Amino acid sequence: MSLRQSLLAVATVTMLGFAVTPASAQTLRYANQGDLKSLDPYTLNESTTHAHLGHVYEGLIARDKDLKIIPALAESWETPEPTRWRFHLRKGVKFQNGDPFTADDVLFSADRIRKKGSNLQTRISPEIKVVKVDDYTVDFVLPSPNPILHYQWDTWYIMDKKWAEANNSIDPTPAAATTPSFASLNANGTGPFTVDSHQPGVKTVYKANPNWWRKPEHNLKEIVFTPIGSDATRVAALLSGEVDVIEPVPLQDITRVDSTPTAQVLKGPELRTIFLGMDQIRDELLYSNVKGKNPFKDIRVREAFYKTVDVELIKTRVMRGLSTPSAMMIAPQLFPLSKDFTRPKLDPDGAKKLLAEAGYPDGFEVTMDCPNDRYVNDAAICQAVVGMLARIGVKVTLLAQPKAQYFAKVLQAGGYQTSFYLLGWTPGTSDSHNVLYEILGCRDDPKSPRGQGNLGGYCNKKLDAITDKVLLETDTAKRDLLIKEGYEIAAKDFSYIPLHQQALAWGVSKKVKLTQRADNQVLLYWATKQD
Repeated sequence: MSLRQSLLAVATVTMLGFAVTPASAQTLRYANQGDLKSLDPYTLNESTTHAHLGHVYEGLIARDKDLKIIPALAESWETPEPTRWRFHLRKGVKFQNGDPFTADDVLFSADRIRKKGSNLQTRISPEIKVVKVDDYTVDFVLPSPNPILHYQWDTWYIMDKKWAEANNSIDPTPAAATTPSFASLNANGTGPFTVDSHQPGVKTVYKANPNWWRKPEHNLKEIVFTPIGSDATRVAALLSGEVDVIEPVPLQDITRVDSTPTAQVLKGPELRTIFLGMDQIRDELLYSNVKGKNPFKDIRVREAFYKTVDVELIKTRVMRGLSTPSAMMIAPQLFPLSKDFTRPKLDPDGAKKLLAEAGYPDGFEVTMDCPNDRYVNDAAICQAVVGMLARIGVKVTLLAQPKAQYFAKVLQAGGYQTSFYLLGWTPGTSDSHNVLYEILGCRDDPKSPRGQGNLGGYCNKKLDAITDKVLLETDTAKRDLLIKEGYEIAAKDFSYIPLHQQALAWGVSKKVKLTQRADNQVLLYWATKQD
């Protein structure tokens, strides 16, 4: 088995004498450090949100426990010609309100996900024409071949056209919306669970869907999700039996949880890369004492920041050894030539000289945006970075917020309201093109979804041209060399500051059997619980 296969392989908690499918249905209580603000599946392109909504909604395709693509609402697909994909839809499927699933819902969902306000516009390029062949056949006509067209469609959830139109939910709900829409408070999918009640930031209750078209692998009657931001409270809830699953387990509590008779920590590698980004597009930083110009437009400033951030110190002090420092914007197991990349050496003294050369001998002030309930020790990582940058005279004001407020701010009206930030990214395709297109791609064309995850506005047209070639190249060796060239350009530009890949740590009751995927989606339709 290859390294990649090993790292993507499913990890499970298995109890001796535990039946695969216990007869009695159960209630499973789950707590995460972040909340679920919106039920609209196009509001936020974020793994935890996708997992929550994946209990209710489904895509044309799905990914199995090993992240392999499998049929879902589409039974099969083919490419009758290089620029045409044909999907044959599953017959007899109904939405949870009883509406039949047909091609009209696919066309509606394709239009809706590409509208303004959607944070998932890159799922389907605006140039793609979606054609209804008949009620159960849909063609996607492309301007040029795309061999990975459907790689992210497991989280392109199909919505009920009739339901959305009847409830004034034709348009997606933006992440920065201050007034909830009907679709943000209600859900109607084809999946294994229905939403029984939803109180944003408080509790969401799911009920098993008795009419699900697929045979359930779970034995749950309901899922009760409660956000618990406090690490100590979340762990205490697991150990007391108040909840059955928590994510994440704080690094400092892993040994404690593992030593108890009632729970254990399910550990594994994660494909997410945690990184720092900088606003490189504005002529003047939004949140800084520098007026009339933008320090981050100067490569010397970006290089200075990069050479000041000590990823080994973050690994040992903040992450307690449970992170893998990265020289790239993608997990190394997803790119075979990753071994050719190394981080520049830590050099605070050289960084000071670079800042002075750039015209900032005394540093400058800048605000840093950071979530405090999204990634493992995210706020602590940001606080460490604040201290590191202080050594070269940069005064960072840290604005750490819950993820709902964080994403609403940085994605505000598509304006990317941030100067310096921490973010995590898992390529939904498990392929480098996703990173090159969504994170490293220029976002200067308002008609293109390219660069939708590029909050800082980094742009290099040569890299974009290479990215377009990557999409079309079918020779694996040639494709890898193109990808390498793209990453080399981004590295030379000091486009971002990659930090690490964090480790997965889920706390699980010993009464529960759960599947852990390397994309960190807690998918409870594979969970079973004993009495």
